[in-house]
Amino acid sequence: MSDSGDINMTIGKTWPGENRTKPRVVILGAPDRDRVRAEAIRLRPIIAQHAEIVVEDYEFEYAFTDPDIDLVIVLGGDGSILQTARQLEGRSIPVLGVNCGNLGFLAALSPDDFLGVWPKVCSGVFRVIDHLMLEISLIRQGKTIAKQLALNEVAVLGGPPYQILGIDLFADGNLATRYRCDGLILATPVGSTAHNLSAGGPILRRNLQAVVISPISPHTLTYRPLVDSADTVFELSVGDPSESTSVVVDGRILSQLLPGDRVKVHRASSSFEMLSVPGQNDYRTLREKLGWGGSL
Repeated sequence: MSDSGDINMTIGKTWPGENRTKPRVVILGAPDRDRVRAEAIRLRPIIAQHAEIVVEDYEFEYAFTDPDIDLVIVLGGDGSILQTARQLEGRSIPVLGVNCGNLGFLAALSPDDFLGVWPKVCSGVFRVIDHLMLEISLIRQGKTIAKQLALNEVAVLGGPPYQILGIDLFADGNLATRYRCDGLILATPVGSTAHNLSAGGPILRRNLQAVVISPISPHTLTYRPLVDSADTVFELSVGDPSESTSVVVDGRILSQLLPGDRVKVHRASSSFEMLSVPGQNDYRTLREKLGWGGSL
């Protein structure tokens, strides 16, 4: 499937900056990971040949105070990519993920592949793909008490004492349904291969402008995952939350949910930019990471 018609893709972008041909890069890496440390030692001299390394941060603490950063290189797995998205806080800086973890849907480029494509990337042979992000707001007694961006998903999850939750879903102000289930996931296309996939939801192409809604263990078997436009504004509320019912954003608890709380979910004004290099595509990633069979 060709990507040539994608409107959210830049082909052959060159590095900005007057009289500058090399990109200025930040290297981020997962802390306390032996493979990340080993690959950082191996890859750093190659990175430095073609780019100016501004910061190396292996604690995910850099605040991106320098406004003139062209690229972020992330050494790690998908968890490191999610941490990078939180760290960027909506800044429009492209990210290149190098997989030093296990599965690696987002950080799909192996260290050996990186060595081959890095000179081409620095000469402008790459694509920048904008990935949809969601903005989640927790509203309590009419006031927004917490807010967070999500790259993967937002989920309403129960906890002990375990019981079926009654979750009302509103779309653009209209009641869609009341789910009776163990939890509810709203996932981006990027997040469709994460918790959503484990819950039986569909895989969405990464640049699709859509959100998938997946109930977890629904009490009524006619409930099925639903794909809706990314421009829809969703609200969720739990009729009788337990003391551990929570809203979880990209695997981290945003807040406990109290009776009367509303969770508002809509398209974020910013997107998460990632580099895609020659040879990479969604179907190749799915074949390799999910072990899809067939003759190639």
